[in-house]
Amino acid sequence: MRVITRVDLKEGIKRICRESHYHLQDDLLLLLQQYRDNESNEIGRDVLDTILENAHLASAVKRPLCQDTGIGIFFVEIGESVVLEEEGLKDIISEAMEETYREESFRKSTVSDPLFLRNNSGDNLPPLIHWEISSGNVLRLTFFPKGAGAENMSRVRMFKPLAGKEEIIDFVLDTVSRADGNPCPPLIIGVGVGGTFDYAPILAKKALLRPLLARNTNPEWAALEDELLNRINELGIGPMGLGGDTTALKVSIIEHPCHTASLPVAVNLQCHSHRHKTITF
Repeated sequence: MRVITRVDLKEGIKRICRESHYHLQDDLLLLLQQYRDNESNEIGRDVLDTILENAHLASAVKRPLCQDTGIGIFFVEIGESVVLEEEGLKDIISEAMEETYREESFRKSTVSDPLFLRNNSGDNLPPLIHWEISSGNVLRLTFFPKGAGAENMSRVRMFKPLAGKEEIIDFVLDTVSRADGNPCPPLIIGVGVGGTFDYAPILAKKALLRPLLARNTNPEWAALEDELLNRINELGIGPMGLGGDTTALKVSIIEHPCHTASLPVAVNLQCHSHRHKTITF
């Protein structure tokens, strides 16, 4: 049995906090290039060229992909047999993220009082951590910095239990239409269907982390993802809201059982600067 040391854990977390801001995933770069090559709108092509150039420069010179370095979100999957050298995993995550934002001069965007004072915390703390217990001895952490432009345009709705597929499609399309250029398209769109009022948005956020080139293993849900993506791109919002064929790059859905009397649906929008990084111990 391997004991995970505090030093290894903290350095690993700092690495993913740092690298997520400098490097887009290969699957996202591939999609951006593919959509750029198929974009019929000249302005849309120019915007996608600029997005790709920005990504390459950020990676080369180690500068943030976006000035909004986001609120710090972590998904932590911890095996029941994992042994840590020291207790206090939450504190280690917080410490590692705070040090990274300070050392790399990332913008701190968290306000301590959300309504009355709106005072900046100065350290981007606390991180938002979603915990999941699994079997085995694996500890997996995903850092997912989320900017406000796309997050502000996200929505959740409680449908009647007999709502059909078209009502859900209309809700997703209306969410994207209302958002227009505010979330900095082209978008990655996560949809959570089922669970409860609070759980559906977590499903939608987790859906954003699915591999962009992978298809849903359920044929019916895969077909719904394809239909949503096609209809969203028919809206003509285009890159950065300036018009074109490329409003979204990917729609991913995660479904979950729910109460017989309800049907929660959440839509979490993500901008083209889709930053995340995972480390596994």
